[in-house]
Amino acid sequence: MNRNAPIERPPAHIGDAMARLLLSRFSPAGRSARLSIAIFHRVLAQPDPLFPDEVDARRFDEICGWLSCWYNVLPLEEAARRQALGSLPERALVITFDDGYADNHDEALPILRRHGLCASFFIATGFLDGGVMWNDIVVESVRRTALRQFDLSSLAVPELGLVNVDGIDARRAAIPRLLAALKYRAPAERQRLVERIAELAGVSMPRDLMMTSAQVRALAAAGMQIGAHTVSHPILARLEEAGARREMAQSKAALEALLGQPVSLFAYPNGKPGSDYLPRDVQLVRELGFQAAVSTASGAARPGDAVFQLPRFTPWDRGHWAFGARMLRNLMGPGAPG
Repeated sequence: MNRNAPIERPPAHIGDAMARLLLSRFSPAGRSARLSIAIFHRVLAQPDPLFPDEVDARRFDEICGWLSCWYNVLPLEEAARRQALGSLPERALVITFDDGYADNHDEALPILRRHGLCASFFIATGFLDGGVMWNDIVVESVRRTALRQFDLSSLAVPELGLVNVDGIDARRAAIPRLLAALKYRAPAERQRLVERIAELAGVSMPRDLMMTSAQVRALAAAGMQIGAHTVSHPILARLEEAGARREMAQSKAALEALLGQPVSLFAYPNGKPGSDYLPRDVQLVRELGFQAAVSTASGAARPGDAVFQLPRFTPWDRGHWAFGARMLRNLMGPGAPG
């Protein structure tokens, strides 16, 4: 045996057939089905040195090719209904996007249409038409500053202080540190802090990161599904019940007014059961008339699982077979939260 000989791999069409066979084994049709739901946030026009793992247009086109070959891709509204009834097809999958970034329209939509795929887009309505999410204020402050370090000790946040931003590696390290320190603070306090960080960084914010109202309408007109994602993307578990209800209801109402049609889908911001949203919030989703809601608990949903807490995950592997293996492992893992 020649140990230095190249490894022979099956031709792509044979490998794809094997992938479909394996996926069908763990996600058959009917009452034994499991529903996979993939989460994306952005599809960048070009790779971003600050976020080398973020999906760009070329990579998303490749992913869509794999998904369209291996899965039966369904609109979320239909998939949730069929999941509850036990009538899903084999290898059922849904594609979702969170937040409402402009590149969802500019980059993702043409690729989805080219592959004949539908996706569901969850919109945080308060950032449409020129808004900037709090996390992007942090990111753009680090990206755009001419400084080599920030002195954030005046913010009185123990986890902060002197922040090194001298070079790309330092900036990559600074962003998750800042986000982690601010993520679970009260929304008003968090907004005040990130605006102060932008001031100290000496930068102004771009106003084209998020979609316009016209772009959301264009997604719907192209056959994509639009869902609510609150107004200001708060951690619902940190709000009083009245505040959580207001965030959900106003987001739903704004989208319905914008589109002239019912909005029946909801995504919990951040989406971890227990830490990001509570059983109370699941009940609010029901009361407000949504038909399905998605979390970020990993795994795939089985018939009979809670349609208001459907699990989702982010597949991140770059290689064809590594990506497929990741999808299969998620399919074999735990299902939706109870």
